[in-house]
Amino acid sequence: MNEETIQLELDDSGLAPGLPAPSHPLDQVQDVPYRPVEFRDDDLPAALERCSVWLRQAQEWLGEPLDVLAIHLDYDERQGSPYYDLKVLCNEEDLAGVPIALRNNTR
Repeated sequence: MNEETIQLELDDSGLAPGLPAPSHPLDQVQDVPYRPVEFRDDDLPAALERCSVWLRQAQEWLGEPLDVLAIHLDYDERQGSPYYDLKVLCNEEDLAGVPIALRNNTR
């Protein structure tokens, strides 16, 4: 069996430095397996649009479809919080850039 070691460049949160970040200040990539990428807004269509833009940018950066396990929609009724909380659960290896490193390693 031939096993190769692949070196990944990751930031402190385990993400590839080139991964596009969600554009809105309330949106974020969280840090659990199948990492949720969160989009929060009082306007659901706006959160969905930002999610769509980010998915396209991330897939373009990755060079292949992003592995998305689930999409979760919740709401937050706390005072001062955006009402909608949209989370896209993504494969942490994709967010770390593993497919890019594998392609670069075979070249």
